[in-house]
Amino acid sequence: MKRTFLVGATIGAVMLPLMALAENTPGVTKTEIKIGATYPFSGPASAYAATGRGVIAYIDYLNDKGGINGRKINFIALDDAYSPPKAVEQVRRLVENEEVAFIFGLLGTPSNAATIKYLNSKKIPDLFIFSGGSKFTHFKEYPYTTTGIPSYMIEGRIYAKYIAEKMPNAKIALLYQNDDLGKDFLNALKAHFKDNFDKKVTAVSYEVTEPTIDSQVVNLKNSGADVFIIATTPKFAAQALRKANEIDWKPVRLLNAVSSSIAMTLKPVGLDMSTGVITAAFIKDALDPKNADDPALKWYREMLTKYGPGVDVSDLNFITGVNEGMILEQVLKQCGDDVSRENVLKQSRNIKDLQLPLTLPGILVNTNENNSQAFTQLQLQRFNGASWERFGDVVGVEPD
Repeated sequence: MKRTFLVGATIGAVMLPLMALAENTPGVTKTEIKIGATYPFSGPASAYAATGRGVIAYIDYLNDKGGINGRKINFIALDDAYSPPKAVEQVRRLVENEEVAFIFGLLGTPSNAATIKYLNSKKIPDLFIFSGGSKFTHFKEYPYTTTGIPSYMIEGRIYAKYIAEKMPNAKIALLYQNDDLGKDFLNALKAHFKDNFDKKVTAVSYEVTEPTIDSQVVNLKNSGADVFIIATTPKFAAQALRKANEIDWKPVRLLNAVSSSIAMTLKPVGLDMSTGVITAAFIKDALDPKNADDPALKWYREMLTKYGPGVDVSDLNFITGVNEGMILEQVLKQCGDDVSRENVLKQSRNIKDLQLPLTLPGILVNTNENNSQAFTQLQLQRFNGASWERFGDVVGVEPD
């Protein structure tokens, strides 16, 4: 189903003598820029649809403010059902039929893996994708792609370091999705533990088409592991936590960030049964009592009323999408009136020390000619039964 949303935000930029250049770009007129994306509005990863809706909500918010540099954004968000063939079909439709200026925030590791070569071969900016797949960060191979969330390799290395420092003798069980998402966590543990990997880690995979992962969790319990790392999408993360509780397995549980939504993962398991789960974060927790007076989160809660009716304030996916919308705003502000594909790509790689209001303090967006990743910092946090509590310092890892 085609989802078109008109957006704009008046930022008061000075009009530059580059209108002709901009208007030679497909999807660009004096009053509009057309941008496309795909999201799993249906299918096995439909929990992530809230991320797309968060992007859309922020775009609607900007629209009510009048436009970015005088242009509205015609944002076309299509359903790819978390299916690589469907993603290819929909992205080709966006480029060849809808003639979008560029792709922004395309979501899902399988979907991005299926479409990234096509977009780069067509020289279509493929900006701030929602995937932590480390291979997408190789800017020399994919010069038209930037990433919008920390890479799974960085996240996995942070978990491995934490375990090695705090629980040096622990045995580790890893449940991972058998694709780039899960394999990055597997490779991060291999890189950290090196020759000791086989002694310390028992790793079991699953396919995204499987109905449950109950048998995998039982097998991991039987390994005698003290630590359980879950590198999955939200549906399977909830299943894994629930099954571990059912079989009375009580390891230290580390949950990958993209599955750490309280609304989509922890509530289905039971908040009391999720107490103690650890994850890494770069986005603020809207439920944290310490954030009650945070101006950005006050605005966010108010914005939900108008632009996200029915959205659970605890849904990390939605707030992540809103945060991504702010990156889009920054890129277009930096573009001024030159929204040619060349300048849009250039500005996406020229963001310096940007502290977004919904990201954790000290976590900055920095991109340049040698780094295509918006975020390379995270902070560990633990679930207390109601909200996430941060601990330790912001941890930065050099880009992969």
